[in-house]
Amino acid sequence: MQTYILKEKEDGTVITVADVHHVLLEMLKDIDQICKDHAIPYFLVGGSALGAIRHQGFIPWDDDVDIAMLRSDYERFLKVLETLPLEKYIYQCIDNDRRYNVLIPAMKFRKKNTYLKEVNSLLENRCTGYDGCDGVFIDVFVFDYCNKPSLWDLPNRLVNYALSGPMILMDNVFHANPVTLKKLFMHHTRSYGKRCEKKNSRWIGYDLTWIWKNPLRPYVYEYDVIYPVRYVPFEDTYLPVPNDAHTFLCTEIGEDYMTFPPIDKQKPKHIIDIEL
Repeated sequence: MQTYILKEKEDGTVITVADVHHVLLEMLKDIDQICKDHAIPYFLVGGSALGAIRHQGFIPWDDDVDIAMLRSDYERFLKVLETLPLEKYIYQCIDNDRRYNVLIPAMKFRKKNTYLKEVNSLLENRCTGYDGCDGVFIDVFVFDYCNKPSLWDLPNRLVNYALSGPMILMDNVFHANPVTLKKLFMHHTRSYGKRCEKKNSRWIGYDLTWIWKNPLRPYVYEYDVIYPVRYVPFEDTYLPVPNDAHTFLCTEIGEDYMTFPPIDKQKPKHIIDIEL
């Protein structure tokens, strides 16, 4: 198996993607146990879900992990984390730190006593100044109720697209925390999901904070594609993926998701610097 080197130290030792996988797997197991203990459904998404189905574990060159939860489950997850003595971890989100960037995944669940600088010029982590703030992380996305992609859905997404520009400008040019815009951004996101839930929408998908997708073709799924989640082999354990993983991956990755990318694309892409 090829070795994917992320960092070579002065003493000649290296940190590889496999080393990061070892840390991430420990973190995943701990999250999984927390969620099982409190009956909180969650599931792997993106490359993590692809790895579970295509590799029965991590994609060998993938250097991050993404999971997701329905908003109501995410809110319960937050409340549980507030009660736990998280000796090994710290979590960052707009709910516990107003410096958090709302244009990235809803939460970064980080391992203390590690360090990771990611490839991210416009959306840098601003949550600094406390223990473990820049540790290896798992991204936690929120899924919300929504409309089927249509003229009913599009205007709601465009509102957040419009708000994102000024937030990026204030953060990166004026180095100011756009708290008021963040509150408006999050209020609109949550209220849209609640309206769709009250209408008994059968559609769910990445909440409106995830603007990094064509608003005309958002990642949206019928509820039964995701739930109930099902556990599949992942490295030396079992982790949850969407119920209809094929339909899910055809949307997120493409119908050829079982085909390996070209060799020159098989490389880590998220990490600039790391310490374990």
